[in-house]
Amino acid sequence: MADRPFLILIVLDGFGCRAERDWNAIAQADTPRFHELWRDCPWTTLEASGLAVGLPDGQMGNSEVGHLNIGAGRVVDQDIVRISKATRNHELAHNDVFVKAVRDARNVHLAGLLSDGGVHSLQEHLHGLIDAALELGAENVFVHAILDGRDTPPKSAEKYLGDLLAHLDGKPDAHLSTIIGRYFTMDRDQRWERVQRGYDLMTLGVGTQTKDPLETVRRFYGQNVTDEFMEPIAVVTPEGAHLGRVDDGDALLFFNFRADRMRQIVTAFKDDDFHGFHRAVTPKVNLLTMNRYHEKFDLPVVFPPREIRNNLGEVLSRAGLKQFRIAETEKYAHVTFFFNGGRETVFPGEERILVPSPKVPTYDQQPEMSAPEVTDKVVEAVRSGRFDVIVLNYANTDMVGHTGSLAAAVKAVETVDTCLGRLAESIETAGGTLVITADHG
Repeated sequence: MADRPFLILIVLDGFGCRAERDWNAIAQADTPRFHELWRDCPWTTLEASGLAVGLPDGQMGNSEVGHLNIGAGRVVDQDIVRISKATRNHELAHNDVFVKAVRDARNVHLAGLLSDGGVHSLQEHLHGLIDAALELGAENVFVHAILDGRDTPPKSAEKYLGDLLAHLDGKPDAHLSTIIGRYFTMDRDQRWERVQRGYDLMTLGVGTQTKDPLETVRRFYGQNVTDEFMEPIAVVTPEGAHLGRVDDGDALLFFNFRADRMRQIVTAFKDDDFHGFHRAVTPKVNLLTMNRYHEKFDLPVVFPPREIRNNLGEVLSRAGLKQFRIAETEKYAHVTFFFNGGRETVFPGEERILVPSPKVPTYDQQPEMSAPEVTDKVVEAVRSGRFDVIVLNYANTDMVGHTGSLAAAVKAVETVDTCLGRLAESIETAGGTLVITADHG
């Protein structure tokens, strides 16, 4: 029995409630521990999308938004709402940071996820940036499109590219320059060989050369390559010249409003002392980001963060309580940066452990991920008696669910259930309180 009361908050990432069993891994999985807790403990369901979490009405939730709201203890208006309002009100051409970047450069590059998924980006923001840059007198605007297929259907890029090309039609100074899947440029797990594919495409034009990007994407579809995994494509002029390599003196804006999957590619462009991969060229660009991607990035930010005061981590710290945060790599930022309201710095009394995620191409190949190792560390923390509050994340149901493999997703759910059983037993022995929630479904 612990000398003092303590609490464990478990966030089940992507764990939703739905009555239908078809394509429902949670309903189909064998989960005796979860059903025992469901039967014996008080419970309710929560809204984790739309207005309930500060998103536009009808917008699906996601891991970042869920953790931000849980940590804040209140509804937090998301960056997507702020940026959408600025776009629709034609305020981008009056944003001081964006204005300076455009006027200090000849060429303006806009790089980010081409999607209406609303998790990392919105295509209307890109269209607004294109229009604002041209209004401000940019000589050339080049778009480096990263395809989604994860928060959108796997072969939906044809629509988004078509919408983009229609928006560019009649704008001779604005061009689609490159196309690549998010699997590469938006890696967040130190797989630098993936990020290099995106970097080399943007700076050297290394990829499939095409004068017809839609036809090339369709050809890859025919080879069963979906949007997320789209190979690098460099768009060229009718004469075969590459359109818009990132070069010295250019402005480069990464327009995703979510930070975690942009940090590595920004680091590759930003850091002089960079060792992730060999860079054949290192253009000196005027680099800026849509919002703050990391406290260590001393870069201009188009939409600076608004401070979220009195979040849970801050309140616990101020009360002199010891807190422990733990997750595997894929969700570490969520139980730290996002849970703390976009704050990277550790609060006094807060300890963190990152458990490496397995190095597999996709997590359906290892649906257990690192949940057993996370559980081992939490059991050790409980036995130590050092912490008042423990916050952990199980990534499996989200990350494996995104692969689209039902069998693997069922295994992921069952893995989490086994881990819940171990933790429930550990907490019961130690005399603590267990709270289980999810960040989104």
